[in-house]
Amino acid sequence: MGVTIKKIAELCGVSRGTVDRVLNNRGNVKKETEEKVLRIAKQLNYTPNMAAKTLAAKRKSIVIGIILPAEGNDFFDDLLKGVYQAQKELTDYGISLMVKTSKGYDVQAQLNNIDEISGKISALIIDPISDVKIEQKINRLIETGIPVSTVNTDIEGSKRLFYVGSNYTKGGEIACGMLALITRGKANIGILSASGKHIGHIRRINGFKKICQEKYPDFNVLAYGNTNDDEIQSYEVTKSMIKEHPEIDALYIAGSGVYGACRAIIATGREKDFNVICFDRVPGTIEMMERGLIKATISQQPYTQGNRSVHFMFNYLVSGVKPEKVQYIVKNEIRISENI
Repeated sequence: MGVTIKKIAELCGVSRGTVDRVLNNRGNVKKETEEKVLRIAKQLNYTPNMAAKTLAAKRKSIVIGIILPAEGNDFFDDLLKGVYQAQKELTDYGISLMVKTSKGYDVQAQLNNIDEISGKISALIIDPISDVKIEQKINRLIETGIPVSTVNTDIEGSKRLFYVGSNYTKGGEIACGMLALITRGKANIGILSASGKHIGHIRRINGFKKICQEKYPDFNVLAYGNTNDDEIQSYEVTKSMIKEHPEIDALYIAGSGVYGACRAIIATGREKDFNVICFDRVPGTIEMMERGLIKATISQQPYTQGNRSVHFMFNYLVSGVKPEKVQYIVKNEIRISENI
């Protein structure tokens, strides 16, 4: 037999009503009692049965908000596929999604999206821009009873419930190691990031530089540029970078804008001289890998990120039990032309 609320109540020495209030986050329970109930429930691997979940979900009319800086960025296509597949998998529970997107790292646009849906949702999943205004907005939502989780990018200082995404620092370290294998540890490097407001890209660059300094004295980082998730801007920034530093023979792209950067390299007529390392498996990246310009890309499993985020948030909403972990880290996967 599965673990029941009655069994948890017996072990805790409290009423079934108290256990129900704790597990469904309805309050009016002493803190020490709440902690005891949650501890026992976790030890027993308690989960509400399917019928109870269905009833709870329909009673709550669950609406999960999704806010992403997805416009013009192919990476989010797969993340959204995972989101919508999760909705399909949970269709019997009657949940609905409210998706809002913006282009690049426009703080005000993201704030406006949060304001637009905040009174209409049961919970929010967000890929946050790294800005104190976003952090404060997330915390205010949580204070009003709207749980918030982060996907793809975390945000320090917020009270978010959990994060689903990659380890960006480790991704940068892997990228440096891959470039070293390809170049035998000797290269003049240009680095591109989508934005200085993306904490994940900053960590990727820091991870890359850390391994450079520790292991590869013949890696010289000569220039930096921002693409703002825009292929045209990426093209122009890369072309200018190469013109200013013609000795650059390797490009490390920590964010999006990969296709524009590769096109800029091709336009200079130096395609055969370059080694490019980047992230994610999107159509433009695949094309440039098949062409031989991109030597390796590191996938952070966007589909899995989107799918898990919705499932984890749904489970929290119907059970009231906080997720077991505050960070769910997906594996960084190395892709080359033979396994793209």
